[in-house]
Amino acid sequence: MPRLREALEEAGYEDVATYVQSGNVVLSSSDSATTVARAVERLVEKEFGLTIPVVVRTRAQLAKVVERDPLAKVAKDPKRYQVSFLEKKPSAELVRKLEEAAAPTERVVAEGREIYAWHPEGVAPSKLWAMLAGKGLGVTATARNWTTVTKLLELADA
Repeated sequence: MPRLREALEEAGYEDVATYVQSGNVVLSSSDSATTVARAVERLVEKEFGLTIPVVVRTRAQLAKVVERDPLAKVAKDPKRYQVSFLEKKPSAELVRKLEEAAAPTERVVAEGREIYAWHPEGVAPSKLWAMLAGKGLGVTATARNWTTVTKLLELADA
C-alpha cells in the first residue's frame, strides 16, 4: 500500500491515505468519480501490472451510505455487516436472486448502487456472501465490512 500511495501522489492526487491492505484509498481530486476510477485503473496496471476494476465514491456519496444504514437495528457486529459498492444500480432481478440466496437469519437491502448485507452467522458459510463476493453480479463491485466503511469516511473527513 505505501507504493500505491506514492504512485497516486506522483500522479497528482492530494491527501492520499490508504487503509488496510485491500486497496482502500481516500484521496482528493477535482475530477469526477468516473474519471478517477479509470485513471487509477490505468495507473495500477502500469505501475503494478494488475488489471483491477476500481469502484469510486465521493466523500458525499460515502457519507450517504453511512447515513442510510438500513440494517442498523439488526447489524450489531460490524465485521459481519457488509456493504457492496456497485458500479451501477443492480437490476430488480439481481436483487431478487440475492434475497432468495439469503439464509433466514441474514438480511439484504439494495439502496441505489449499494447492497447492504448482514451475516449474523459469518460470511464464510453464507450463500448470499458467495454471490456478493463473486463475479456473478454482472456488474463491477467491491465489498467492505462496516468497520472499513466508517473508517474510510473518517479518513475522508481528516
